[in-house]
Amino acid sequence: MRIHAAIATVFGLGRLKPAPGTIASLVALVTAWLLVLWGGRFLVLVAGMVAIAVGAWASELYARTAHVTDPSECVIDEVAGQWIACAFAPASLVAFVLAFLLFRAFDIVKPWPISWLERLHGGVGIMADDLGAALAAGALIAVLAHAGIV
Repeated sequence: MRIHAAIATVFGLGRLKPAPGTIASLVALVTAWLLVLWGGRFLVLVAGMVAIAVGAWASELYARTAHVTDPSECVIDEVAGQWIACAFAPASLVAFVLAFLLFRAFDIVKPWPISWLERLHGGVGIMADDLGAALAAGALIAVLAHAGIV
């Protein structure tokens, strides 16, 4: 497997059926929890930002090779998005589960302006809507945390 394909599919996770995006988000949730325990939420944010940059490159190459605009097996965008959503969450299991549920909801439903981000092309386009979903989920988690709800 070529390195860009390994990254884009998160070492083959994207080929698992059904719901490869949800499977990748669950794996990302667990790794985000481990990262938060090891280095805090800032480390999770940095990991998400790195995943966005590397994921855009890898997804661009993978999509070109597959001759598909947004291949369903590209799930690095779910990993990056889940990590960013978790970076906004307090370090509690309840908050992380809520970050997972909110991120998946925003990623699946794609309300405006998240839906607009799907118009972008290439690797940036593949990553952009998940980044939008992550920021929406993260903002909601931050508000709930500030209000003392999570």
